Amino acid sequence: MTDSPHERAALAAKIDHTLLDAGATASDVDRLCDEAVACAFAAVCVNPVWVARCAARLAGTKIGVVSVAGFPLGASLTEIKALEARRAVEAGASEVDVVVFLGGVKGRQVEEVRADLDAVVRAAAPGTIKAILETGRLTRDETALAARLAVEAGAAFVKTSTGFGSGATVDEVRWLRQIVGREIGVKASGGIRTLEQALALIEAGATRLGTSSGVAIVRGAGSAV
Repeated sequence: MTDSPHERAALAAKIDHTLLDAGATASDVDRLCDEAVACAFAAVCVNPVWVARCAARLAGTKIGVVSVAGFPLGASLTEIKALEARRAVEAGASEVDVVVFLGGVKGRQVEEVRADLDAVVRAAAPGTIKAILETGRLTRDETALAARLAVEAGAAFVKTSTGFGSGATVDEVRWLRQIVGREIGVKASGGIRTLEQALALIEAGATRLGTSSGVAIVRGAGSAV
């Protein structure tokens, strides 16, 4: 990647500018939105309490609002996850990243995991669902199972992690791309702090990156960050 405006824009358009810290303030969220506009990121990603504020601040721009459900453990009751997702979309989110029922995946509770995700997908319509697999907690076989169930339930993306545990790796992204094929999005999230990491993950098959370091990555395009 050379340092050109076109390539900076292409990279920025794949970034969800993320702030999921429980201690984030209104001014922090406003700054996140302003940075997203300045850098032309794909979206901001915030906790549900901030969705309406972000939607209002970003009105008239092309920047989307992403929120989360069942976050960060994935162990909420299905009806709670579905309600979180629906309320987020009603407040202005276009996408919701939901954590899968991890214990169900590890315990091979196939129908329960699929039904959990299906309920969230239906509740969030017409919003887009990204299924967070938390790959650092799963074996390769469990990851493959979770990804397949997410696709069967209608998720538009699979996502590596919440970012609260292990970071995204090139191998994980490449593995997910092999599992879901070319039509499903793959979002890499967790520990993405440099241009080199971002480009390697995209090369491996990521179509979206979740990071709180997007400004430094994009403005440092063409050199190490």
